Amino acid sequence: MASVIVEKLVKKYGDLEVLHSIDLDVEDGQFVVLLGPSGCGKSTLLRTIAGLETSTSGDISIGDRLVNGVHPKDRNIAMVFQNYALYAHMKVRDNMAFSMQLSKTPKARIEERVNWAASILSLEPYLDRYPKELSGGQRQRVAMGRAIVRDPDVFLFDEPLSNLDAKLRVQMRTEIKELHQRLKTTTVYVTHDQIEAMTMADIVVIMRDGHIEQMGTPMEIYDNPSNLFVAEFIGSPGMNLLKGKIVEEGDKMVCQVNELLLPLPDQLDVTVGQEVLYGIRPEHLIPSENGLKASISVVEPTGPETHLFCHLSGHDVCAISRERMNWKADEVVSLEPIVDYVHVFDAQTDQAIKRKT
Repeated sequence: MASVIVEKLVKKYGDLEVLHSIDLDVEDGQFVVLLGPSGCGKSTLLRTIAGLETSTSGDISIGDRLVNGVHPKDRNIAMVFQNYALYAHMKVRDNMAFSMQLSKTPKARIEERVNWAASILSLEPYLDRYPKELSGGQRQRVAMGRAIVRDPDVFLFDEPLSNLDAKLRVQMRTEIKELHQRLKTTTVYVTHDQIEAMTMADIVVIMRDGHIEQMGTPMEIYDNPSNLFVAEFIGSPGMNLLKGKIVEEGDKMVCQVNELLLPLPDQLDVTVGQEVLYGIRPEHLIPSENGLKASISVVEPTGPETHLFCHLSGHDVCAISRERMNWKADEVVSLEPIVDYVHVFDAQTDQAIKRKT
């Protein structure tokens, strides 16, 4: 195992700069997820760590070794791609063993490693099958098995679950997390799926336009987004955002949204007249007798909870309730924001407004 340290990494294609002075420190044994929309640079960063792309400037270290200019096969990394990249004419056993055969590993050692990997991934019954005889999930397990038999310092995953159906994605992300907990190998994982990131990662790295917007544990990022982009990107259903401005009501600051006066957390660093975006996640906007009057447009029961999509003072909002109420479209419901979970963003900079220290 080894750490991965990226320092001031820049990647350009001609005049187009796609990675802008990236700094990233992945500790030994961590599971780090690079998360962001298409085109944000996350796969380019992963491929540059792997050596499949050449950096324009900056340094990449794996363990205590600077790997700038080191060939991918000599970096002691293993990569799992979105497409399984299995050899159709080879049986599962040979697919998993191929890299070790190329490196002249003794046959006894190859057999030992393949059998070990197959036992971890529940592939023993399939070792003598060809890839065409396997399901998508089984093929992805073979691709993972081919990676782990090498005993690499670092695993690199590039959207490995994108080709699987929803149910199988849930199963496979659990298996990948269990595999990491068992092997404790440093892992960098790329996805655009926030659920994968939230459920699997030790650290989530949110990227946009070749920059890192925020890094932290999944719950740190969910509970304390540093800016509007992160707040909107994380969470399903997404955070409710209402345009307003700061006004005084008695001895308190509140947020005025059209005719509504919305409560703010104590000691928030705002000024009267400041234009803001008032953010509240759906699970923190709850039905209450003393809440804000909203008109229900759509009711979505999911089983454990009900999503209420409503019109509130010219804004479309979503509230989540675990109560089994017989709500109907066009009914009026009272919604109350839990003030301790309110997020406020400056309308000019999109940055989160923090409490005074």
